[in-house]
Amino acid sequence: MADRRLQVFHAVAKHLSFTKAAEALFMTQPAVTFQIKQLEEHFNTRLFERGHGRIGLTPAGELVLDYAERILSLSGELDLRVKEMTGEIAGLLMIGASMTVAEFLLPQVLGDFKSQYPKVQPRLVVGNSESVEMRVAEHTLDVGFIEAPAHLPALASEICAEDELQALCAPDHALAHTKQADAALLASYPMICREPGSGTREVADLWFEKQGIKASSLNVVMELGSPEAIKGLVRTGLGIALMSRATVGKELQLGHLVAVPLSPPLVRTLSMVYPRERFRSRLVDAFIAFAGSRLGSG
Repeated sequence: MADRRLQVFHAVAKHLSFTKAAEALFMTQPAVTFQIKQLEEHFNTRLFERGHGRIGLTPAGELVLDYAERILSLSGELDLRVKEMTGEIAGLLMIGASMTVAEFLLPQVLGDFKSQYPKVQPRLVVGNSESVEMRVAEHTLDVGFIEAPAHLPALASEICAEDELQALCAPDHALAHTKQADAALLASYPMICREPGSGTREVADLWFEKQGIKASSLNVVMELGSPEAIKGLVRTGLGIALMSRATVGKELQLGHLVAVPLSPPLVRTLSMVYPRERFRSRLVDAFIAFAGSRLGSG
């Protein structure tokens, strides 16, 4: 119900990037630029300073951002309050999840939730933990699932599951017959890692640091944003990887990969994050409760 120009302005102001705002809003960059131009013409002043490949808010832009956040919040609350008078749980539900959670833990949860609430339209956005957390804080996602503890104070966080990371290698790799692997042993081999910003990368680096091995000293031969791509490269013998055991069940059964437990074990928590606000829709509350019970019981 809120002015679309304000929604676009808010996204650009939060990202300080027309490109990133366009991605978050599922719009083209020219369309975002056009909406901002219209808003600047409406107020007869520039809202962004542009130069040297960067943008920043002008004093007028700072003022508009303050009001835009309040207007958008009230508009969203109004829409939801009116819809909920019908007593139905329905509508669009924007969910973000890290690669591991999206591919291996959420599909069953989303399917069961849709069966229970057929008028809900879940939309799943996949990204690394850092990007999911940022988009929940920006209100472009309703709920997020991440592989590392929440870092933003504006978000509430609930632990919804536990997950163990193990060292993966090809069956003919020298590590394959090891019963347990410590940090010093793993550091002696080339490694294939998730990209910076990934929850898996963050907890793996922290584990090495706690064992006295600086993450910067590891022999990282490749960084990839896809668990499937990492598994494929590990199978070639290019290097080893620290990955969730939940992601490799099929490969372990077929004998394509070998999982070696870590010493000490690396067990992390998976978290569900959502805005720390007084008001949330019944739809979001229902999904938070549903997902928490399903993942927690798994």
